[in-house]
Amino acid sequence: MQKNSKSLDSSKVPSTGGDLGEAMGKTLFEKIWEKHLVKSIPDGPDVIYIDKHFIHEVTSPQAFAGIEKRGFKIFRPNQVVATADHNVPTINQHLPIKDMLSRLQVDQLIENCSKHGIELYGLGHPFQGIVHVIGPELGITQPGMTIVCGDSHTSTHGAFGSIAFGIGTSEVEMVFASQCVLQSRPKVMRININGELNKGVVSKDIILYIISKIKASGATGYFVEYAGSAIRSLSMESRMTVCNMSIEMGARGGMIAPDETTFNYIKGRKFAPLAGGEEWDKKLNEWKKLHTDDDAVFDKEININAADIEPMITYGTNPGLGLAINGLIPTAESISDEGERKNILKALEYMGLQQGKALLGMPVQNIFIGSCTNSRIEDLRLVAGVVKGKKKSEHVKVMIVPGSQQVAAQIKAEGLDKVFEEAGFEVRQAGCSACLGMNEDKIPAGEYCISTSNRNFEGRQGAGARTLLASPLTAAASAITGVVTDVRNPLSP
Repeated sequence: MQKNSKSLDSSKVPSTGGDLGEAMGKTLFEKIWEKHLVKSIPDGPDVIYIDKHFIHEVTSPQAFAGIEKRGFKIFRPNQVVATADHNVPTINQHLPIKDMLSRLQVDQLIENCSKHGIELYGLGHPFQGIVHVIGPELGITQPGMTIVCGDSHTSTHGAFGSIAFGIGTSEVEMVFASQCVLQSRPKVMRININGELNKGVVSKDIILYIISKIKASGATGYFVEYAGSAIRSLSMESRMTVCNMSIEMGARGGMIAPDETTFNYIKGRKFAPLAGGEEWDKKLNEWKKLHTDDDAVFDKEININAADIEPMITYGTNPGLGLAINGLIPTAESISDEGERKNILKALEYMGLQQGKALLGMPVQNIFIGSCTNSRIEDLRLVAGVVKGKKKSEHVKVMIVPGSQQVAAQIKAEGLDKVFEEAGFEVRQAGCSACLGMNEDKIPAGEYCISTSNRNFEGRQGAGARTLLASPLTAAASAITGVVTDVRNPLSP
C-alpha cells in the first residue's frame, strides 16, 4: 500500500482541490456537499440540508422530547423514516417485549411517530428491519442524497453515491426542527483498489484489510471515496459492507460513485422512481453526473493491490487489529510504537490470546451471522453455499439473523432456511441482534464468537464476550469445523 503520486498535504491545497488560482475538478463528495450547502459560517461549520433522516428507537426519544420542550414541530416529517431494530427481540416478535427498557423504547417510538406523522416500520410490519438494510432495499436510499441517522453506521448508504453519516442525539433534534445539520467540512480521501480479488476474498475482507493497514484512526477527519476496478466489480450489497465499516477507521463516512450496478439495483424498488417514467429518466440523468472529475485532487490518496488481500479475521478489541486468516498475531517486539504496543497487549489479555500465535484452528463456541454489515440476502446466499449438505460442529452455537423482514421472506422463498436448519443453524427474526449486546442476544462471558458484525470492542456482544470479526464465508466455514477456518481449504461434508 502506498500513497498515490497525486497525494498532497491538505495544508497546502484547498479541500476543493487544485492549485491556487487554478480552477480544478471536484470530487464526488464536494459536488454533493456543495449542492446541499445552505450556509457557511465564518470560521465555523457549514449548514447542510438533509434529504433523508432515518430514526430508530434508541437515539430518537430524547430528540423528540427536546423539540417538544421547545415547542417545535417536526419540520418535514415526510423526509423522516423510522424503524425498530436495535433493542428488538429476534424470537417471538409477535409477543410483548420482555425486557422493560426495550419495550419502553419501542413503545415510545410508536407514540412519537404517531404524534408527529412519521412513517414507522415497527415490529410486525413487512418493511421492518435494520435501518441500514431497509433504506437501500426499499429504494429510499438514492444517489446524490444527504442522509443522516442517529447511528454511526449510516455510512452504509454511501455505497449509492450519497453523503451519509451518523449524528448524535442533539443533531437528531436539529434535523427534526430544521431539516438541516451543522457540520464541519471534512477532508477527502480516496482509496483505490485495483486488480482481481483472490479466491475466498469478499467485501468484508477488503474493508478489514484496509482498516488493518491504516488502523482504527487512520481516516479520522476524512470522508473516504472507494474506487478502482476491484470496487467496481462488487455488487451493491458488497459495496454497502465496505462503506458500512468506514467509520471503523475513524472516517466521517464512505462513498462509492454510482454506476450501472447502482442504477440496476435501485430500479423497480418500492420507493424508487418508476422505471421508464419521466421521473426515472430525470433522476438517472442526474445520477450519471455523480462522479469525481478526472482532475480533482484529494487531500490524501491510497492505492491497494487487490491481489494482496486474503481472507481476514480480527484478533483484538478494535477492528484495526486484524490479520490474514493464516497469519500470526504480532509480537510486542515487532511493534515500534509504545502506545500501540500497550493497546495490543491489553487487547490480547482481554481476548485470552498469545503473541506470535496463529488463530487458524482455534476452537470457537459461537457464530453470529447478521448485523447491518452482513445480513443481506447476498450474505446469506454465500453462507448457504458453504454449508449446504453439511452439519455444524456440535459444540458451536450458530445464529443467522436476517437484516429485515424482506430478507427473511426471501430466505424462505429460496429455501435457504431449510439449508440452515438442516445444518443445525438457528434462524432468527430481523433485528440488530448480537451485534451490540443491547438486546437479549448476547455472547456468554469468556466465549469466542466469529461475528460478521462491525465492532469487536470489549463487551460489545455481551460482558466478557470475545469477538473475532470476519466475513460470512469465514463464519460459515468455521461453523462447520468448530474452529477458525480458512474457507479456501476444502471442508469435510
